[in-house]
Amino acid sequence: MLQQTLLGVLSSSRQIGQTAGVEDAKQLYHGYRFHPTIISHAVWLYHRFCLSLRDVEDLLAERGITVSYESIRHWCNRLGLEYARKLKKKRLGRLSDTWYLDEVFIKIRGETVFP
Repeated sequence: MLQQTLLGVLSSSRQIGQTAGVEDAKQLYHGYRFHPTIISHAVWLYHRFCLSLRDVEDLLAERGITVSYESIRHWCNRLGLEYARKLKKKRLGRLSDTWYLDEVFIKIRGETVFP
């Protein structure tokens, strides 16, 4: 019951690992003991908030998930690059050719100077 509740909470939050297709996700998480939402949440916590592996271990322990920091390190090393690629791919669509620069006005001895 507790594990189902945790999976519901973790799956409702935005997960980086869930961006892949079903077949890609099966291959990516094949052979892991934990559910893909738990793994992706741990990797997201580590990379997004610059936490230590032991901090991520403690955060997961507060949610009732017992996992060692070595497992989290392995997940981050193996899956972190894949998540970064997917995020970069998503961000490429948002970039545009228009850039805005704010104007700067400086007063020196009462005169306005444009640098």
